[in-house]
Amino acid sequence: MKLIVKYRLYYLILFLFTILLGLGSRRYGSYLPAFVADYAGDTLWAAMVYWGISVLFPKKEFFRKGFIALSFSYCIEISQLYQADWINAIRGTTLGALVLGHGFLWSDILCYTVGVGLAILIDFTLFINKEYI
Repeated sequence: MKLIVKYRLYYLILFLFTILLGLGSRRYGSYLPAFVADYAGDTLWAAMVYWGISVLFPKKEFFRKGFIALSFSYCIEISQLYQADWINAIRGTTLGALVLGHGFLWSDILCYTVGVGLAILIDFTLFINKEYI
């Protein structure tokens, strides 16, 4: 198996696992400590974005992928300041709420920063010997 395909597979597994953890944190939040229940979903959402970027661009440097993931996450959060009826209708669906969120919160910006930072740390730790171009 080519190295690039192997890394894409690893990143895809991390992407899917992070989605499961994030959905689990929302569904079973009542069983988690309040702090974890409140912030795990947003933190994991940003980590999932990082893994998604990594699936698409497995050879990019850790911090470049992190910058792209944070930029995307921040843009989604800032877009929540826009409250037109048509986009709120999309946000009213399950998928729309998961992707676009509902309202701007500074705590979400912090969660995204932590989530991407943790993903970079995991990426660096697991794939420290990764061969870049």
